[in-house]
Amino acid sequence: MKIIISNTSGMPIYDQIQEQLREAIVTGVLADGEMLPSIRQLATQLKVSVITTQRAYAELEAQGLAKAAPGKGYFVTLDQARVVEDFRFKTEAAISEAIKYARLAGLSEEEFLEAIQLLMKEEY
Repeated sequence: MKIIISNTSGMPIYDQIQEQLREAIVTGVLADGEMLPSIRQLATQLKVSVITTQRAYAELEAQGLAKAAPGKGYFVTLDQARVVEDFRFKTEAAISEAIKYARLAGLSEEEFLEAIQLLMKEEY
């Protein structure tokens, strides 16, 4: 799995790492029980500090997507219910933001719902 870091992105590097690893876990690229690269190995590969990689892994662990095994490293632990709950929360937050902009643009509820339905059809 290749992780791409952008130094010009407004997103912190540890966040870029954990987002890409998270996507790989959720989509099944990294399977439940699979060992993640060692913190030092990933830091060297990405040319970032060990602390940055450690923070990314700590974020994954806090999200229930990885578990540290002392002396062995980090392993994928996919808690599907927690992932679904997190996606639902992020979806609701994004919809709330979209509603705010729709109101500012003067869209009616019907126009907003039509736009959502159109976008969903394009995605599927």
